[in-house]
Amino acid sequence: MEKVIEEMSVLGYGVPNPACADLVAALVRTRRLDDAERVIGAMRRLKFRPAFSAYTVLIGAMAEARRPERALELLRQMQEVGYEVGVPLFTTLVRALAREGRVEGALALVDEVKGSCLEPDIVLYNVCIDCFGKAGSVDMAWKFFHELKSQGLKPDDVSYTSMIWVLCKAGRLSEAEELFGQMETERAVPCAYAYNTMIMGYGSAGQFENAYKLLDQLKERGCIPSVVSFNSILTCLGKKRKVDEALTLFEAMKKDAEPNSSTYNIIIDMLCMAGTVEEAYMIRDEMERAGKKGNVDDAYRLFENMLDTGHNANPVVYTSLIRNFFMHGRKEDGHKIFKEMNRRGCQPDLTLLNTYMDCVFKAGDVEKGRAIFEDIKGYGFLPDQGFALDARAYNAVVDGFCKSGKVDKAYEVLAEMKVKRVAPTVATYGSIIDGLAKIDRLDEAYMLFEEAKSKGIELNVIVYSSLIDGFGKVGRIDEAYLILEEMMKKGLTPNVYNVRQGEIPRSPRRWAEAYRGAYGGKGGGESRAPPRAHQGRESLSPEVLVAAFHKPKKYNKAFVFWQEMQKQGLVPNVVTYPTMISGLAKVGNITDACSLFERFKANGGIPDAASFNALIEGMSHANRAIEAYHVFEETRLQGCRINVKACISLLDALNKAECLEQAVVVGAVLREIAKSQHASRSL
Repeated sequence: MEKVIEEMSVLGYGVPNPACADLVAALVRTRRLDDAERVIGAMRRLKFRPAFSAYTVLIGAMAEARRPERALELLRQMQEVGYEVGVPLFTTLVRALAREGRVEGALALVDEVKGSCLEPDIVLYNVCIDCFGKAGSVDMAWKFFHELKSQGLKPDDVSYTSMIWVLCKAGRLSEAEELFGQMETERAVPCAYAYNTMIMGYGSAGQFENAYKLLDQLKERGCIPSVVSFNSILTCLGKKRKVDEALTLFEAMKKDAEPNSSTYNIIIDMLCMAGTVEEAYMIRDEMERAGKKGNVDDAYRLFENMLDTGHNANPVVYTSLIRNFFMHGRKEDGHKIFKEMNRRGCQPDLTLLNTYMDCVFKAGDVEKGRAIFEDIKGYGFLPDQGFALDARAYNAVVDGFCKSGKVDKAYEVLAEMKVKRVAPTVATYGSIIDGLAKIDRLDEAYMLFEEAKSKGIELNVIVYSSLIDGFGKVGRIDEAYLILEEMMKKGLTPNVYNVRQGEIPRSPRRWAEAYRGAYGGKGGGESRAPPRAHQGRESLSPEVLVAAFHKPKKYNKAFVFWQEMQKQGLVPNVVTYPTMISGLAKVGNITDACSLFERFKANGGIPDAASFNALIEGMSHANRAIEAYHVFEETRLQGCRINVKACISLLDALNKAECLEQAVVVGAVLREIAKSQHASRSL
């Protein structure tokens, strides 16, 4: 890249701002920050002026990567090449320096802002309160809070909440209470964040009565306490060994806030410390049922605590541990738990063995899974003893063989199921049909498909989709459409993957015929709408076709196909237009994108933010700066949100076209966006 830039310099070419910005942004996205800095350095060495946005993007990335010194050096470079550095960029660096404990450097930057023609804004003051407070400089945070008001600025929710948090963290609870009271008198609507912060402060100080009182006040005023507030109180109750009180609060909180992983872990640790390990394991099971991600090492530690306290683990506990270890990719630990269970003389039940076998198959160890399947019989689960291997056990074996490409082995298991009179389920047939379709044994797959239907098995979308995908990939489109039509008649909803790239019919007329054939209408004869006709109709409409082309980004091809479909009488809706406009703009087809944009509006459509932003960006890259600016103005009038990337592209295009008046307006909007983002991050 440096050689290319050097050659451009020798030939007298310039580096366009969009090219510079895109290059640096691409390197930043792939976390190649040093390479991005080298590119900017090479441009400066060869007397090119790097784009403004290239600097800002890299400075933000350096700050985020906790490299404030490099970010500060880049800011100085911006000043050297003549760029005006605004308050938002200084704010980013103040935050980065303070976070690394570089308090003096952060203060120097704040003083630099005050000494220049720039006016410190509320965002900068909020960042200072937050960062200096977290760095332990509570008095400095207080200073900025008071200075904020002396400058004529009004503290907002972030200002108050940050300062209250700093005071609570420092143990200065009386000052926090006073500030909280002052905030409440100035506001008509309560700030839930401030309430939650004070609740955490009371909890940390062990003032549980005040914490509970504030919780009730918050709910009375129509706000919901955060899970963090509850966790804070629970943690403090745990430290004071108030187990019963903590469990009561835990049950009460479920009415107001959903417990997270931290909540469950706090309760589990508390119960373990109190010696009530069985109850802790019940909470652990509840955590899993709630779908929370627990730490598998914590689960094993809980298991060891159970054994240490003289409790014998049952098959349910071992099943949970085996499943968790395999889910986290730790299959060796899963095998170890199974061996440990046998060593301790715990007799597994059928659920445990099925789970273990299923996990082994999903981990890709087909032979081991088959061995476990045979071992199940050795544990006494035989038909003549009153037990039978259930369909779930057989399905795990079938699925494992099919996913490893051993479909013939899966056929053998299916035959065994029939001999043992274990009824195959939709999962059994679905696995084998999918396995056959993937290796192009489509006629066999279709025969099995018909067999399943003849047995009265209710086939699902997954089974139909396997056949549709298989026939589509080998070009047997007519057969794929017959299955698609049958699926829709059953009221099943096809998805975009049924028509994904590679399986899309070459003929728009054929698509339209299938669409009408399923639902009736012009050219389709008598209406045959299934129970969920409306939902299915959307799934075969032009909108799904556009979505099918969306992932591979073949928008131009989609546009041609889509236009042809309209000739067949299929009318797109308000969803498709914005999708096509955005897609065409993204691939640089600005002419068609603009034409479609105007046609959409002429027909009474209202473009969405994605369409506006894509057009602004596309026009900017196509050096149509003034047209892009007009769309920019229209976007603002419509009240749609303009994103940062579109603003940066337009700003670079306007600067390149020397449209300075318009560039000033866009720059101001960009600064406002930056301010709101800083405020959001602070909050």
